[in-house]
Amino acid sequence: LRLRADRSRAEQRGRRAETIAAWWLRLHGWRILAQRARVPGGEVDLVARRGRTLAFVEVKARASEASAALSLDRSRLRRVAVAAERLAPRYGHGCDTIRIDALYIVPRRLPRHVPDVWSG
Repeated sequence: LRLRADRSRAEQRGRRAETIAAWWLRLHGWRILAQRARVPGGEVDLVARRGRTLAFVEVKARASEASAALSLDRSRLRRVAVAAERLAPRYGHGCDTIRIDALYIVPRRLPRHVPDVWSG
């Protein structure tokens, strides 16, 4: 029962972080096309577009930026890349640049948007 409650709290924190990230991106000129876009093999937290750039955004909320960056390991990025590849035909029409970004949510700090965290 405790494990379920911990998981539920983590889920709530994740959803809150994604909401904050979506608003941060909107304030910086991005249009949110999807939240928690799921396909077989993976999920993308946010799909956002600004001009001719499409970004698949992985949101990480942690106590520090260092721990947020560490939580986005190659394995996690690979799953996001698989999902992004499958979602690109749905959202990427007219885009010159399609990339995977990260957005770190850390207490008492502004969100940090890191473009193009995956290049292979």
